[in-house]
Amino acid sequence: MKLKTNDSDRRVDVFLSSALEITRSAAQKLLDDGRVLLRGKPVRKNYKLCAGDEFEIDLPEPEAVDVLPENIPLDIVYEDSDVIVVNKPKGLVVHPAAGHASGTLVNALLYHCHDLSGINGELRPGIVHRIDMDTSGLLIAAKNDFAHQALAAQLEDHTLARTYECIVCGKVKDDSGTVDAPIGRHPIDRKKMAVTDKNSRVAVTHYEVIARYPGYTHLRCRLETGRTHQIRVHMAYLGYPILGDMVYGRKKPELGMSTQCLHAKKLRFIHPRTNEPVEVECPLPDDFLHVLHVLENR
Repeated sequence: MKLKTNDSDRRVDVFLSSALEITRSAAQKLLDDGRVLLRGKPVRKNYKLCAGDEFEIDLPEPEAVDVLPENIPLDIVYEDSDVIVVNKPKGLVVHPAAGHASGTLVNALLYHCHDLSGINGELRPGIVHRIDMDTSGLLIAAKNDFAHQALAAQLEDHTLARTYECIVCGKVKDDSGTVDAPIGRHPIDRKKMAVTDKNSRVAVTHYEVIARYPGYTHLRCRLETGRTHQIRVHMAYLGYPILGDMVYGRKKPELGMSTQCLHAKKLRFIHPRTNEPVEVECPLPDDFLHVLHVLENR
């Protein structure tokens, strides 16, 4: 496959990690194995990008998928022979990991689709991007490597647009704004992310106010980048943690919410085969609507 970048002064392993949705160590292995070429020559992992660089990438054959299909109901919002978009419920883990060997969205997708892109290996087949276990909403998966590569490139150049809604604690003053603050691992608690200049990546979130209530604000957020826990970290950084976020916000349930009131509501992408824009949307979940009803009737 080929990947072109307009970035400059960014390490190639960081670029590949983001563009291919793989770990940085996996990107470095591709480079160490001579599988990434620039103008016909292998690229070193500390190479810094120049605008216009076009890389040829020889991806290894995907590992056999050992994750078992499971008959878990899916709320399918869009589907064709290349991609599937589902409305993930809160509480469903996206892919198998420690403590969640089964019962994940990947298990459900394998049962429904029978075949998915193998680019992300045996534990994350078809997964182009992720949302947290306790975040609900839209997630797109690729049924083949052609679609996966095209969607991964859209994530990198921001043409795959993801819009969320959330309720935050506090009254947001400005009607709209942008948070441009890098995110990396928390310096003390390695299970958390934080706004930091150390070993971090660029993170940009745009937000606008939908409605204000006493002590709370209903926001629409659009991701320009897609870092781990990005909206949760950025809102907490502004001083407006997401309602129910027990990790980055207040440490006790409010308005009946003990998990974050955050929903991936809209997704827009360019179809990898037709090159036509596709936009899908899903309704707010019941717990989110319940909170809005309580706030509106206070």
